Amino acid sequence: MQKRQLLAATLCAAWACTGLNAMAQVYPTKPITMVVPFPPGGVADTVGRPVAEAMSRHLKQSIVVENKGGAGGGIGMAQVAKSKGDGYTVLMSLSSLVVLPEADKILKRAPLYETHQLKPVARFTADPTVLVVRADSPWKTYADFIAYAKTNPGRISFGSSGNYGTMHVPMEQLKAATSTFMLHVPYTGAGPAVLSLLGGQIEALSTGPASVKQHIASGRLRALAHWGDGRLTSMPEVPSFKELGVPIQYSQWAGMFVPADTPAAVVDALRQAARFAAQDARAVAALTSAGTSFMYQDAPEFERFVQADGKEMSALVKRIGKVD
Repeated sequence: MQKRQLLAATLCAAWACTGLNAMAQVYPTKPITMVVPFPPGGVADTVGRPVAEAMSRHLKQSIVVENKGGAGGGIGMAQVAKSKGDGYTVLMSLSSLVVLPEADKILKRAPLYETHQLKPVARFTADPTVLVVRADSPWKTYADFIAYAKTNPGRISFGSSGNYGTMHVPMEQLKAATSTFMLHVPYTGAGPAVLSLLGGQIEALSTGPASVKQHIASGRLRALAHWGDGRLTSMPEVPSFKELGVPIQYSQWAGMFVPADTPAAVVDALRQAARFAAQDARAVAALTSAGTSFMYQDAPEFERFVQADGKEMSALVKRIGKVD
């Protein structure tokens, strides 16, 4: 009897393993939704669409980009964090992912999600943000801009993708480093903020190169400085703040996440597709044309990066404190 029970248990375990392996081998069996937690036109959308297209070719299944803006990206991030971990809902997020839960605590409200609810899959890009103004503005250089800001408190308004987002935090850094006051105008994403800058509703903003390169090339916007370390390949004529004597630095990264309970076999399949996308000629060309490039990190390295960046950004948000 005991031998028969042992044999039955062994067979059940083998069948279970076979079933799991079969599930992993056939994934995906239906379209995947990639949530971009911002409106079209921003960095996450610019990166997400060519990556989704390349990954879909590798997985032989379509990946549908769904823009879900709101709360500086928090609505879409929370949606994925609370989704079923089956690999059919993934997130293309920016670095604000590690900031927003800490910001919610500063504002004494329940976080929409916690970072431990999301599992890093791959990082695709990591660009310093760029300070841009309209080309017809009176500020030809950063020195012109900051001189006006110092003598005209509150007269310069800047847009962002929302409080404590990747367009807001670097401007708060600049304000603190230069003892200036500029008016913050939050939008639902980089796309609407850039449109408002072009339309004259605001005077400046900080965003990733991919959001503004085409407008700089067309002569509608002017880049004054960037938050990187050294010159940017896509904008070699633009100085960094460090070069200009302002000790600030900020990087806006874009990466893919899944719900934390997603099975390892499914995550591995997504990692393979992400690696394919990062080397795909079409995706590389699309990002290069947009003014950025792949700075790929696979899941283990990206997870360490997210943890380190989270600690650094948490300390920065605490220094910024509560903002309107």
